[in-house]
Amino acid sequence: MTRLSPNRRTFLQSAAAVSVVAASGARAQESWPTRTVKIIVPYPAGGSTDVLSRILAERMQQMTGQSFVIENRPGAGGNIGIAVVTSSPPDGYTIGSATIGHFAINQFLYARMPYDPEKDMIPASMTWELPDVFVVSADHVPAKTVKEFLAWAKEKQHLNYGSPGVGTTPHLAGALFVKRTGISAVHVPFRGAAQTIPAMLAGDVTFAIDNLASYVGMIESGKMRALAVTSADRWPTMKSVPTMEEAGVPDFVVTSWAAFVVPARTPRPIIDKLSAMMQKIAADPEIQQRFLKAGGRCIASTSEAATTYANNERAKWKEMVKISGVKPQ
Repeated sequence: MTRLSPNRRTFLQSAAAVSVVAASGARAQESWPTRTVKIIVPYPAGGSTDVLSRILAERMQQMTGQSFVIENRPGAGGNIGIAVVTSSPPDGYTIGSATIGHFAINQFLYARMPYDPEKDMIPASMTWELPDVFVVSADHVPAKTVKEFLAWAKEKQHLNYGSPGVGTTPHLAGALFVKRTGISAVHVPFRGAAQTIPAMLAGDVTFAIDNLASYVGMIESGKMRALAVTSADRWPTMKSVPTMEEAGVPDFVVTSWAAFVVPARTPRPIIDKLSAMMQKIAADPEIQQRFLKAGGRCIASTSEAATTYANNERAKWKEMVKISGVKPQ
């Protein structure tokens, strides 16, 4: 009978233990999720990111039988919330609802970022895209078209526009509009659309070019008037609202997009499963209808496609930040 040396026996026992741990880890990844998943929304409740993330969370819960809970962590252009994600355990139980800002804008606005968008987070799948909408208060602005607004604006001396914060796509879109049209207007940053809207209704803010999803309810109620959308084509549920180009402002296609992100080092099976879930959700006509009604389009992708798209967007938004005049702080 062959006897094993103590060192050989220890090695085999350790190897067996590693195999058991690896196998159990693989099974855990395949069965994900087995408990509550937290989705960090880095903006306040009521804004477009919050509204659309909740639609997805509801469907993901139905698909998996596990709870997907939204946690709003606003601040610093969304950096605070995404930093929570990137510093979380890479186990698939903390997901970030990241937007274009986190991928392609904030790094040009902040001298010091709490995370590296190219190294500390992995996009599992794109989630949606949506246009901005040019809106004014129906009670405080008489204009019914962009042309009428520009004529009215040039007679006024104290115009301003609101956004969910410095460097957000609504801020940059507003800055671009001011530069292109030659009007004089001051940017007023808020923490989110939930704060911008009351200011507009009170007449303290003149206009906004903000995510459509945040303003659909106000437009439908008649409290706000949509003068144009920033998509290349008219929005399917608002066919009477012209595009910016149709309204007389050419070369003004500005769309926002988002993706579910997870911390770096998250196991690939979890990333792939999350991507597959999003592809099933995006293929559901009922979900697409809910997104259109809310002001967005539900989309999905592989992790690699989302990464490539983000990389391609950075140059464009770097230029937009330059146009806005914002300096990194």
